[in-house]
Amino acid sequence: MMPDPMAESLDELRKRYVDDARPLPKEIERALLSDPRRGASAIVAAVHRRRQGNRSEGQRLRRMLRYERELRKDGSVRIAGVDEAGMSPLAGPVVAAAVILPADFRVPGVDDSKKLKATQREELADVIRARASSWAVGRAEPDEIDRINIYHAGLLAMRRAVEGLTERPDHLLIDARALPQLTIPQTSIIKGDEKSLTIAAASILAKTARDAHMEAMDRQYPGYGLAKHKGYPVKQHVEAIHRLGVLPIHRRSFTPVREALGLIP
Repeated sequence: MMPDPMAESLDELRKRYVDDARPLPKEIERALLSDPRRGASAIVAAVHRRRQGNRSEGQRLRRMLRYERELRKDGSVRIAGVDEAGMSPLAGPVVAAAVILPADFRVPGVDDSKKLKATQREELADVIRARASSWAVGRAEPDEIDRINIYHAGLLAMRRAVEGLTERPDHLLIDARALPQLTIPQTSIIKGDEKSLTIAAASILAKTARDAHMEAMDRQYPGYGLAKHKGYPVKQHVEAIHRLGVLPIHRRSFTPVREALGLIP
């Protein structure tokens, strides 16, 4: 039997159907719409906004799965998204992730990692790792970046991530890159982390893995602010390099680091 909304306070109804986001039964919605109290109509309006947001998010997720749908029509089952994080920092590795998601994966909020707050990335990363058919992270270290250059180091990290998967993918979706050393069929998508849900999931795993590593490096090398800026070339970081010196994790092929070492840029 449905509770009588008139027998409950609006605060109780708001907590249940707005704050806790529980589905609003039609009977209670009709009762609230006929309720003369201003707060009653506010509850219904808030529920309607949530429903509209859910529909919009569902449409966004469907758009972000168009590449995956086409590949599945052609017979691909294990579709891996691949992306990297950390191409421009002065310190730390470039980190890539590869992830194979189940066909029914529809987790609200999954998007280009750069559009998300750190707390959102962490929460989504936990869900992605838990629900993925397979996922892996690959890295290219600072000395490798200096030896083969950052572009090829990014490709190396991506290849290591793909090779770390426990399942061989039928197809790769890669953010703006191609991995010629792999024989797996692949599609390069410009701004893929905005257009493919699978690549977006990989971008979240890569970003959170790299951030966690840089936070660990901050504990090992205090004073540089690595936990805050994650090694990017912000003013605080460049000043710290000149004041405290170049670390083993700094990329010596990058101009600000070379300048701090007194080398020709």
